[in-house]
Amino acid sequence: MIAETIFSAVSAAGLGIAAVTAYRKRFLAATRIAAYSLVPVGLVMTGVVKWAAHTAFSPVAWLGFVVLGVAWLLFLTTRAVERRRGGTRKERRAAEKAARREAVAPAASAPSLPGRSPAVRPEPQPAPRAQGAGEDFSDIEAILKKHGL
Repeated sequence: MIAETIFSAVSAAGLGIAAVTAYRKRFLAATRIAAYSLVPVGLVMTGVVKWAAHTAFSPVAWLGFVVLGVAWLLFLTTRAVERRRGGTRKERRAAEKAARREAVAPAASAPSLPGRSPAVRPEPQPAPRAQGAGEDFSDIEAILKKHGL
């Protein structure tokens, strides 16, 4: 009963302020103030205020709000992890399949993915040997001389 009286008084005061604002030829602001001031009366008439008053003093209702908050936090956590991983499970699987298809070079006989070794590994070919041992060290010597070592 007290809440309805307070909300009605707030609405009446808001409508008074809207009337003064309209008198000053600020009709757009007056209309906006009138709209805001009618909200409390509308809440009282629909019964939302009564429901809120009963909810405020109910421990079951507060536990319900806690459960809703936990559910919301869990939802946000899963969304954050999903964004960090790069999409949903279906999207990740599709990207993995596409990567497998693209991992094979046009002339290759096996996928070139790291960590996956083919059944038969080709033997590495020996590196071409330099024509003289002096040529390999001549570059190094030139660099050392250049730096004064």
